[in-house]
Amino acid sequence: MNVPAFPTGTILGYPRIGRRRELKHAVEAFWAGRIDAGELEARAAELRAATRERLVALGLGRDDSSIPESFSYYDQVLDAAVAVGAVPERFRRLQDEHGSVDLAGTFTIARGEGDDAPLEMTKWFDTNYHYLVPEIGPDTAFTPHAERIVARFAEAKAAGYLTRPVIVGPVTFLLLAKPADGAPAGFRPLDRLADLVPAYAALLAELCTAGVEWVQLDEPALVSESIDEPRGRVLDAIGVAYDALGAADRRPSLFVAAPYGGLDDALPALAATPVEAIGLDLVRGGVPEHLDAATAESLAAKTLVAGVIDGHNIWRGDLAQAFDRLEALRSLAGDVSVSTSTSLLHVPHDVGDETALDERLVSWLAFADQKVAQVAILERGLVAGRESIEDELVAASAALVDRAGAPGVRVPGVRDRLAVLTDRDVTRAAYDERVAAQATLDLPELPTTTIGSFPQTGEIRRARARLQTGELTEAGYRELMHEEIARVIRLQEELGLDVLVHGEPERNDMVQYFAELLDGFAVTQHGWVQSYGSRCTRPSILWGDVSRPAPMTVDWSAYAQSLSDKPVKGMLTGPVTILAWSFVRDDQPLGDTARQVALALRDEIADLESAGIRIIQVDEPALRELLPLKRADQPAYLDWSVGAFRLATGGAAPATQVHTHLCYSEFGVVIDAIRNLDADVTSIEAARSRMEVVDDLATSGFDHGIGPGVYDIHSPRVPGAAEVQALLERAVAEIPASRLWVNPDCGLKTRGYDETVASLRHIIEATRAVRAGLREPVPAR
Repeated sequence: MNVPAFPTGTILGYPRIGRRRELKHAVEAFWAGRIDAGELEARAAELRAATRERLVALGLGRDDSSIPESFSYYDQVLDAAVAVGAVPERFRRLQDEHGSVDLAGTFTIARGEGDDAPLEMTKWFDTNYHYLVPEIGPDTAFTPHAERIVARFAEAKAAGYLTRPVIVGPVTFLLLAKPADGAPAGFRPLDRLADLVPAYAALLAELCTAGVEWVQLDEPALVSESIDEPRGRVLDAIGVAYDALGAADRRPSLFVAAPYGGLDDALPALAATPVEAIGLDLVRGGVPEHLDAATAESLAAKTLVAGVIDGHNIWRGDLAQAFDRLEALRSLAGDVSVSTSTSLLHVPHDVGDETALDERLVSWLAFADQKVAQVAILERGLVAGRESIEDELVAASAALVDRAGAPGVRVPGVRDRLAVLTDRDVTRAAYDERVAAQATLDLPELPTTTIGSFPQTGEIRRARARLQTGELTEAGYRELMHEEIARVIRLQEELGLDVLVHGEPERNDMVQYFAELLDGFAVTQHGWVQSYGSRCTRPSILWGDVSRPAPMTVDWSAYAQSLSDKPVKGMLTGPVTILAWSFVRDDQPLGDTARQVALALRDEIADLESAGIRIIQVDEPALRELLPLKRADQPAYLDWSVGAFRLATGGAAPATQVHTHLCYSEFGVVIDAIRNLDADVTSIEAARSRMEVVDDLATSGFDHGIGPGVYDIHSPRVPGAAEVQALLERAVAEIPASRLWVNPDCGLKTRGYDETVASLRHIIEATRAVRAGLREPVPAR
């Protein structure tokens, strides 16, 4: 086949939510019935048009396939499932006579409806993005549906742009899937690869007919050693999939991108296939030092797309070093192209929007638009020679030097405090001693609680906005927050919850709230990134040494506790999660930064105890998220991440009950780390996965308090009391009731009050029924 030239510069993807979250607002308006599907699609088309125009203005080509078509209304893995017809049985009613699912139906699969639970959701590799987990069984019928992909390509072509469609590749699609309900024991989704590949081939044929020259197939699973599948089987799957797709008569040229780490042993397998271009993440990985002759010969006939611009973080980076790596690759490949290491999905749009940030800090940063511009600079160097970009390389190096010497980047007092820590600082009293000391909390069997936040109403958000604009005084704001806290406490008491929370109305975000109160952080105005679906987060920037100037949560927690005789939890975000959900400095090991954050939280816990708070929750939902994809790197990570949590909580008295919370994780992978956190109680996501985690807990010998979630808060569904009771009964069958807690999967901030109250009532009703069953005598045999 005639292979068109691959662009010399490109990116793997671009933020899709819009510079001011236009897509989020449009999607939520559609869900609320304020606009119809036609209006939603029109707004999305406007957003895509603006993106194409912006990328060309920043230096990407208009007609050379350098612009990736990576748009999604909700999730790229869900899009791939719909494109190959992999719709779960419970949602087959959403398909038309040809097997297609419309936009509304796609949202239903993502969010659930009635008694039909949505697809499970979990983290996308080691990022804070969540993807929807496909459900694949032995009888899943794969049928191609390229209509949406073709329509977006045609939309761009009509406007004068030749774009590159982006699809999750077949190997990654199956490796990220789970067996459908009813699948036989031992079945693995990867078993269906030979059946899935023809559907991908048919998609490629339709794209070829539409005029697509290059298609990007994302295969990040190839770099991961954390997926539960033998590595040899993964390597074999590369050949099965890409030998077949490469041999197809009618197809675009194939660009296989492998972000989030080094391909390592997968590079020879991929190089041996007929794909025309391979994307390498050279920020997190590299090219193996010793390539066999066959691999070297294969690479010499391909384009290597070098991901030398970090797509996962927001620092300006070392352009001179990046260009050196590009030049070194020229001896290996037929052609070299410069790219981002990952999609820019993970970074905000434009640092130029951040008018409130310190100008010196801004000079160290590169958001998505600045990274596209960096790609364009390096592309110019590849074409015209290093001397053509020497000024830009020097400027980038000067910014690195300036950053290293700036005040606040290194604070001697913080570093001196870390230097004198000992093992005693990370070791609490024995667990049995703590259980005895905490008996004075006088909690019932199967104690009920929530994870922390309650719905953030429009009134709360408006009050926060009025405070920022000066329309509301600090005293007036505190009065309004106290009124909301009092309302939440009364509601919980009326519902009958056993351990209460203050609801966190004063917190804009579980990380940003603390970032605004800790030294070493900065926060953005418009630095939004997609977390999942329409949900966005605004990661803070951790740029310097971290310390706590003053208590951050004590007044709010003490006020809430003064309103009730029941225990009220103090609520903190843990050091690993603060790092995972921030853009963290890259000039020192993550473990060093985590320990600095942990010391600040340790001081906060001491002050909460002094204020009379007997239960303190330190949330670590991101513990699994940061687990390195390479096994060799995992022990060191688990050592410092667990150590940071224990440093934060190690000073707590035996009578203080320390909780933690984790969500969206494959818990079996990190069960030993969860045990080593040594929290008195751990609450975890379990409802959307229908309590699968209890098997891991039972077989692992986990012997501390545990609260597997019974209410999936990431769906608008209200679970019935019978559904919750069934989940609890499954948990009680595997975990001693004396250690079992009852709680939702996660915080309630994103839900509305009507659904929240109804769901919590059902949780209380189900808990009382299960408690009653525990008290019934066992019939004599």
